[in-house]
Amino acid sequence: MKFIVSSSALLKQLQSIAGVLNSSNTLPILDNFLFEIQGKQLTISASDLESTMVTRTTVEAKEEGRIAIPARLILDTLKNFPEQPLTFSVDEKTYGMEISSENGKFKLSGFNADEYPKVPNLESPSKVKLSAEVFCEAITRTLFATGNDDLRPVMSGVFFEFGKDHLRFVATDAHRLVRYSRTDSMAKGNASFIVPKKPLNLLKGLLGSTSAEVEIQYNDKNVRFTFDEMTVVSRLIDGKFPTYEAVIPEVNPNKMTISRPSLLSSIRRVSIFANKTTHQVRLKITGSDLIVSAEDLDFANEANERLTCSYEGEDMEIGFNSKFIIDMLNNLNCDDVVLEMSAPNRAGIMVPAVPASEHEDILMLVMPVMLNN
Repeated sequence: MKFIVSSSALLKQLQSIAGVLNSSNTLPILDNFLFEIQGKQLTISASDLESTMVTRTTVEAKEEGRIAIPARLILDTLKNFPEQPLTFSVDEKTYGMEISSENGKFKLSGFNADEYPKVPNLESPSKVKLSAEVFCEAITRTLFATGNDDLRPVMSGVFFEFGKDHLRFVATDAHRLVRYSRTDSMAKGNASFIVPKKPLNLLKGLLGSTSAEVEIQYNDKNVRFTFDEMTVVSRLIDGKFPTYEAVIPEVNPNKMTISRPSLLSSIRRVSIFANKTTHQVRLKITGSDLIVSAEDLDFANEANERLTCSYEGEDMEIGFNSKFIIDMLNNLNCDDVVLEMSAPNRAGIMVPAVPASEHEDILMLVMPVMLNN
């Protein structure tokens, strides 16, 4: 088996899928990339068993074949080559590989490709198509709110909820929740499943640089994302996602509208003085005045700032974890936000004052922190 490929083109392809590899694997074969030549196409796969990423590139080749190549070794080698054609020669009996460049030769040992786990085949999957920009937006707006609790794996991914008139993406860690909906994309039937955060993080990095359409294929076990020359297949998280609609308060008579950048920078400054365990900031709203304050009694630290806002409702004092509020404000793409509240012990809801698009609906919910008066 022999093929010729551009060093920089191959490096770019390998780097695009290298993120799926784990630093420590139970199966040694997973420390490798799988190279497969068919016709003039080189298909490269990387896997951690839960997720598999596959990319394709055109090469000069006369023979077909397969081999597993040590990932770290080939990446480090290619990073140190200037742009030039490289010739890969593989002995399929010994799995030995020779890389020939303009100035030298490099020999390494590969492995039997048959040991490499096969990419899961989705039987009779359902399909949805949406633009890379919309899908990237959906991942970006929800991923930060996923949980890290191993005891509640259903919260460690993003819940995809597809209907005939909308696509919805939901994430929660029990302290905060994000619901992102699109009405300009839809599925043929109703479906819901939970996708782990690792493949979504990898997709987020790839989707920013493409304008292609993403095809999502899914069944009850796996999901496959396909765009450009890239395929990402992931096992779904097994379990039932919390009934999130029940925790969203429907009646919120107290509504504060405020500049998002002003509130974000104020909470960032004030939270430096908050207790390092609770990260609590206090919002006191009276009329058009908002006082943002924090204190750490252990070190006699305190800070407060006054901001101007537009407010409808009764005077109110409520506490939040500043880290959650900062995350939410960072992940909203608008000038002004509306914070809707019903009582100091009930969840607060944050939405953009003006939606970024008529087809987009985003709602962020955060649980309050008990104030110690």
